[in-house]
Amino acid sequence: MDPCPFVRLTIENLALKFPVAAKPARSAVHPSSSPCFCVIKLKGFPIQNAVVPYIPPESAQFPEGNSHALAASFHLSKPDVDRLSGKSSIFSGGKRPQLKIAVYSGRRGASCGVNSGRLLGKITVPLDLTAAESRAVVFHNGWISVGVEAKGAAQFHLNVKAEPDPRFVFQFDGEPECSPQVFQIKGAVRQPVFTCKFSFRAADRNQRSMSLPSEHSNGARAWLSSFGSERERPGKERKGWSITIHDLSGSPVAVASMVTPFVPLPGSDKVSRSNPGCWLILRPGDGTWKPWGRLEAWRERGASDGLGYRFELILDSAAAAGIVLAESALSCSKGGKFVIDLNGGGTPSGTPRSGGASPGCSPRGSGDFGNGLWPYSAYRGFVMSACVEGNGRGKTVGPVVEVSVQHVTCTEDAAAFVALSAALDLSMDACRLFSQKLRKELTPQDLRF
Repeated sequence: MDPCPFVRLTIENLALKFPVAAKPARSAVHPSSSPCFCVIKLKGFPIQNAVVPYIPPESAQFPEGNSHALAASFHLSKPDVDRLSGKSSIFSGGKRPQLKIAVYSGRRGASCGVNSGRLLGKITVPLDLTAAESRAVVFHNGWISVGVEAKGAAQFHLNVKAEPDPRFVFQFDGEPECSPQVFQIKGAVRQPVFTCKFSFRAADRNQRSMSLPSEHSNGARAWLSSFGSERERPGKERKGWSITIHDLSGSPVAVASMVTPFVPLPGSDKVSRSNPGCWLILRPGDGTWKPWGRLEAWRERGASDGLGYRFELILDSAAAAGIVLAESALSCSKGGKFVIDLNGGGTPSGTPRSGGASPGCSPRGSGDFGNGLWPYSAYRGFVMSACVEGNGRGKTVGPVVEVSVQHVTCTEDAAAFVALSAALDLSMDACRLFSQKLRKELTPQDLRF
């Protein structure tokens, strides 16, 4: 089946400079001596914020060292493009969509819903998203005046472009713990491509539960023991969960296995960041199972209902730590979208920690992305996303997974991302408050009451 068409809209290379003659008011601080930021809006998408660096006025060109700095990105499906371009309504008149940017000086923050910074000016960039469905389009690249010319307008630099970003879209036909089928979707067409098998790995308790799938070799068991703890711990814990992804022939093509139990902090009923639960994502290779990624999850501190997570790409057996591709948080009650979105240099975009209702946002990085540490240069741009439901109203729909076509060369590639999505969805349940009861599918039979 062909992939689904998507368009990726990016805003890069932000900078601000002021004319030499510009003088601040007595009660104001000159923008060049204070932080600057901008608010980026696209109709129907969550608002995004970005820091704007200051450049001395004598600089005629944008500094080469700051090139390709991604400030924000929006991911548009075919229905999104049609809606914004007016194709979905006979009353729209074909009006071009617009990207709106407001530039502020001062520290970012809000009081009663109003930005605390001083507004310098607003910019509107017309977009032809229909053209971007088939080719890359640059809508603006260079300097533009913001503010009032008579008062000495500031110069704002930005690059706005869009390009085709086709993706494979998969949907679980139910919650992962119910061992559902996984369908590939394009429009109204649904085609089964994978099946899932949820199980409990054997623990030193004599549980009536399944052990690791028979396809796991001794090598895979060694990996599991080296990356996590199988020891019995006193008190409450959630452990031993495993989900195997099979292709339609029945062959296993990926596994997500809980290698570190989800255990509450002493005196609490929450899994803490200091002692997170951990999943290992494995894929077949050279006749055995090899670790591909590691997902840690925990419950955020305080009154927040956030599910914190951190995903690392595992390099090889000798690596003490992997490369962090995503570290952010989702709402436990509302759910949200897990996103791996990297800029052209193999680094994560600079968007702050994404919330549960920020589907267009990219995760923040952990600072582990030096050029010398990036061995997989093929991972660029948008990599994948997974929409998961929260526990607020009871989870009823399985995860929806989007994977960039450029990162799928075989069935195992897609299956690894599907397994990662299943692990994230199951982490929503594993990080439930321990005062709450899990659904029966997540409890071994001999422990059900």
